[in-house]
Amino acid sequence: MKEIVSEIYSQLTALDVNLSNSLFRMLLSMVLGVVIGAERKRKGQIAGIRTFSLITMGACLAMLLSIYVPQEYMGLKNGDPGRIAAQVITGIGFLGGGAIIRAKGNVKGLTTAAGIWISAIIGMSVGIGMYVVAIGSTMLILIVLVMFDWYEHWQNIGQESKALSITLTEIITDLDEYEKALKEMGVHLSTYFIGYDYEHNRTELNLLVLAHSNINFLPVLERLSKIAPTQSITLSSQAEM
Repeated sequence: MKEIVSEIYSQLTALDVNLSNSLFRMLLSMVLGVVIGAERKRKGQIAGIRTFSLITMGACLAMLLSIYVPQEYMGLKNGDPGRIAAQVITGIGFLGGGAIIRAKGNVKGLTTAAGIWISAIIGMSVGIGMYVVAIGSTMLILIVLVMFDWYEHWQNIGQESKALSITLTEIITDLDEYEKALKEMGVHLSTYFIGYDYEHNRTELNLLVLAHSNINFLPVLERLSKIAPTQSITLSSQAEM
């Protein structure tokens, strides 16, 4: 039994590519991709388990091919095992770019795009036989995505831009009360635009504010609606002013 285990271990850790370690590396890369993808899917991201597992498996296969081609046709000493794998770094950028969404001033998906990029590197690490490094890197990624996200919410780290559109049924010329109310509610007024409709005696306020990502805006909207006669008030996370 000891000899069998030793033989299996030597096959899996061999520098050259063989059937045993190729299948094991593909399986391990798939598992690590599933772990990262599950966390992203839990956050409601488009790229999830299937996407990340395919990325890590594809990068692993590219690394295996990079080793296999010079191994079989040119000799390990004369070939360049990094030539095929090097293109993965460049090519994965296009896939990561597809995960980034820019809409009306907001950019989302940067974390997922970074996760796609590093998942490809993990797949390459598995493909070259760096099992411990790949598994350790996956654990560190989970720490960054889960623990640091919890820490940011706990410490109120991270701010987002929001747009407030307020329609008033009177003409106002002073925004001090609005600025004071926002400040007391922990919201910073970045800039604003005002439109007057003298015919119908209305004021259109467009406020661009900066607030913590986990703030509850309902009390803020209620506070603002009581400053002056308010016909409507709208909150938008896509700031277009």
